[in-house]
Amino acid sequence: ADRTASARSQASTFAGTIRADAFRIANGAVACSSSELSYRRMVLHYAYLAVLAGGVDGFLIGSEMRGLTTVRDQAAAHPFVEQLMLLAAEVRAILGSATKLTYAADWSEYFGYQPADAQGDRLFHLDPLWAHPAIDAVGIDNYMPLSDWRIGSDPGDANARTAYDPDYLARNITGGEGFDWYYASIADRAAERRTPITDGRGEPWIWRYKDLAAWWSNQHHERIAGVRNGIATAWQPRSKPIWFTELGCPAVAFGPNQPNVFPDRKSAAAGLPFGSSGARSDIAQSRFIRAHFEHWTKPANNPHSPLYGGPMVDISRIFLWAWDARPFPEFPARGATWADGVNWHAGHWLNGRIGGSPADELLVAVAADFGVAATAYCDGFVDGYAVTGPMPARAALEPLAELFGLGATDDGDAIRFAAAAYSARAEIDAGDIVEEEERPSIRLERDQETELPREIGLSHADLMSGYETGQSYSRRLETGSRRTVSMQLPVVLPRSTATGLLEARLRAAWAGRDRLALSLPLRHAALA
Repeated sequence: ADRTASARSQASTFAGTIRADAFRIANGAVACSSSELSYRRMVLHYAYLAVLAGGVDGFLIGSEMRGLTTVRDQAAAHPFVEQLMLLAAEVRAILGSATKLTYAADWSEYFGYQPADAQGDRLFHLDPLWAHPAIDAVGIDNYMPLSDWRIGSDPGDANARTAYDPDYLARNITGGEGFDWYYASIADRAAERRTPITDGRGEPWIWRYKDLAAWWSNQHHERIAGVRNGIATAWQPRSKPIWFTELGCPAVAFGPNQPNVFPDRKSAAAGLPFGSSGARSDIAQSRFIRAHFEHWTKPANNPHSPLYGGPMVDISRIFLWAWDARPFPEFPARGATWADGVNWHAGHWLNGRIGGSPADELLVAVAADFGVAATAYCDGFVDGYAVTGPMPARAALEPLAELFGLGATDDGDAIRFAAAAYSARAEIDAGDIVEEEERPSIRLERDQETELPREIGLSHADLMSGYETGQSYSRRLETGSRRTVSMQLPVVLPRSTATGLLEARLRAAWAGRDRLALSLPLRHAALA
């Protein structure tokens, strides 16, 4: 009960009063002399299990308990945060100094709290815990959004080429929503009405959950009714590393828009990311993770601490969510055994995906096997690809380029593969168009409908069916064309992904029946 005297007693009741001396290890098991069923009993029991196992590298005293950590008593203190501090000290005594301790805060919780009943307040409610001597690191379950993609574009980023453009996602680790701006309401999000994050006292970072570097390297001064407290909190700048106790993104369309949601109707975080169709998208998950690792491994993005001699974000303590202990592909295939298997297809699981490859990385790797330099710019993901025997580089690369609808050009140093969205862009003035003898300056060309495909089929292997070869199709229902296109490629794809690729190919074929042809001077040679 927030802002009441009973909040403290409720927090105490939930936490319990059991102490470490109620536990003992006997005959290879953890025994307890108390009948108390409480949060403290659970955590202390786990701590003794860790001792029984011979010790552990790290231990969490809790995870994402923001519904409790933000509750205030009548004096505006946070009694459950105090309980976590007491618990941290006891767990430290059980596990010793070799085990690192922290609390895994939700990404919206770690940096502070803005009460709904006092919008001018900024409370650093977890600072006493982060500053506690038993806590070794600031733990964050990092599901911060890296995109705000709507159908076709990000309304505030004209340079974003696709929803999974690596440069676009990288920019938004320290930019975009939660750093530069926020949506004040659901209605504002629907209307694309963004409010800039500003501050009248020169500390806009205190409102930015993405500004890890400023939060980590500055003293924290709370605001009460908009007034800055002259006394800093207990947090000492640069004093402890940040762990990403969870980092992940669902493998679903537009996943980086809202990485924290989960496609399970029974989950409290159930739902689809903003704007998502719900279609499976392994590239969404892959690019999200790649953006983070490439960002934080650069020293310029990950400042050094003179106090403990390490980087702000401990790269060795980034824990990807989720790797399931159940064996793949038995999970998710055995639905009768595990009812949540259906959630795997668009969920956060890495099992069955981490062995695959983004199409751009695959093209470059295959080319390198043949001694050919290549660059690739496209979205797409495959579970596997086979080079089935001796062949020239072109024969190995062309099927992939065809599958993902890529153009290939020689830029002098390397073969450049690119999807249309990643092609060069330019504005051309009418005066730039070269007139040619007996030909119009601009020509409109249209393919005959009978030359366009009515149906495209793909023969491919499927991981979920034991690599057996199957057929996927996409068909245009209303057309006078009877032409069919059939492809047989040594590629491993889930049927849903293969169907999506074929639908995109069919749409592109019909949308591309109208072409604009023109001639340009050499200064536009980059538009090859």
